[in-house]
Amino acid sequence: MAETLKKGSRVTGAAREKLAADLKKKYDSGASIRALAEETGRSYGFVHRMLSESGVALRGRGGATRGKKAATPA
Repeated sequence: MAETLKKGSRVTGAAREKLAADLKKKYDSGASIRALAEETGRSYGFVHRMLSESGVALRGRGGATRGKKAATPA
């Protein structure tokens, strides 16, 4: 990211819109919320909220999921 935001500083107006657009583009390209949070120095919750405000369709959690096992024909 070109400009570094001071950790914990309030982001408003044009800077907020630019950050939201950057996060949206990177998230849509496959970056995880955790990776974006680390990169920007913001919290997971902040990044999640910014993406939600941008209208991004958030992906489901990755990794192993504990769903019902597919029924195997006997």
